Amino acid sequence: MTQHKIIIGNIVSPIDDHQANYFRQGCMLLELEKNSNVYLIKEHFNLNELKQKMREYKNCELLDFSGKLIIPSFCDTHFHWVQDDVREMNKDNLLDWLKNHTWPNEAKFADEQYTKNKSVEFAKSLIKAGTLTGAVYGSIHQHSVDYALESFPGDFIAGNVLMTMNSPDDLLQKQQEAIELVSKLSSKYKNRYAVTPRFAITTHPEVMTETAKLAHASDSFIQTHLCETTQEIEVVMDIYSKLPGFEKVKTYTEVYEKCGLLGPKSIFGHGIHLTDDELIMLKSSSSSIAHCPSSNAPVARRGLGSGLFDLDVINKHNISWSLASDIGAGPYLSMIDVMNSFVHQHQKAGRSYVSWVMALYRSTYAGERICGNHQRRGKLEVGKEANFLVIDTERIESSWDVERALKNCFEVNEDLRFTLDQKVSAVFWQGNKVS
Repeated sequence: MTQHKIIIGNIVSPIDDHQANYFRQGCMLLELEKNSNVYLIKEHFNLNELKQKMREYKNCELLDFSGKLIIPSFCDTHFHWVQDDVREMNKDNLLDWLKNHTWPNEAKFADEQYTKNKSVEFAKSLIKAGTLTGAVYGSIHQHSVDYALESFPGDFIAGNVLMTMNSPDDLLQKQQEAIELVSKLSSKYKNRYAVTPRFAITTHPEVMTETAKLAHASDSFIQTHLCETTQEIEVVMDIYSKLPGFEKVKTYTEVYEKCGLLGPKSIFGHGIHLTDDELIMLKSSSSSIAHCPSSNAPVARRGLGSGLFDLDVINKHNISWSLASDIGAGPYLSMIDVMNSFVHQHQKAGRSYVSWVMALYRSTYAGERICGNHQRRGKLEVGKEANFLVIDTERIESSWDVERALKNCFEVNEDLRFTLDQKVSAVFWQGNKVS
């Protein structure tokens, strides 16, 4: 392998919700990390320094993406890879959609060869979308985790859903078997594994409590769904008001808190309908939320119509959050579509501060921070891994700032969506081209 590479293009590296470093027709020098196949970013420099750098770093590989946009690879912190085949099904409400479409499809993953074949197909879709990191849900079956972690590009956190009550017979687990499987997988994969109760409706509190202990012991993550719809909340509260020890519980989040699921390595999908008490619990425990705008979008936009994430309140409480696709309730795997949905919905709701810079930050670095990888990933800055996407764009004017450049490249009419292979033209993981 060549020791150095130089990348030319319009390079964008997010800083926070409001800022990004923008190197117009800039150059990025990559250097092979010692004793590995991983390229780290060594330096940014101007195009007029290129000849000098080429002399300085002999045998350097030059990759010229002039005129194109270069951004960090995407991090999707909440999606169900085993729901890919149902993501474009008609949706009326969450619980009926699960019963009629999702669960029958997930039952197919009992077949190990079927699961293996599907994992290879889905891996190709992830590469095409430019999603190389994040947190993913499998089915109840161990091999849905094994094949995901074996086949998917990049570096994902994965977990098998826990379903020990209120579930169809072909997906129903015995409590002790579910706990033993979590023990096995958390010991095997450590921080690449996530204890994954599907949600409080389908998982006994005893199972959530015991598997949370296993997560903490193995330094694994915890992921589940929280307050996605008002109907879901009503069902949870009805179930738990009748269970010993939970009679006085007042909120959905308190159910999880009593089971030990909250914490700095806990990722809760959605969090749309949260009370003040729940927000305080999430903040005080350093838990995170995966915001899924395209999944929660109105039914007319192919979402579940669950409601709009209260971004003002979440930011007021300073709760950690990132963007996610929620395949398959989310109709599109591309984080570009998720970014579009995020910007359109929140700006339409009067949140003028929502920007494309924010959308990019929350699709990259914010997710890496939640997944614990932000020291090495999520930004295109010196010292970090060279994980990046090359994005096709019709034009980028030299007078444009970074917000205008991102908007021009990514924004489409709200009624449309991106065709992935029209936008992501090259994908690099640790400096090596994977597509």
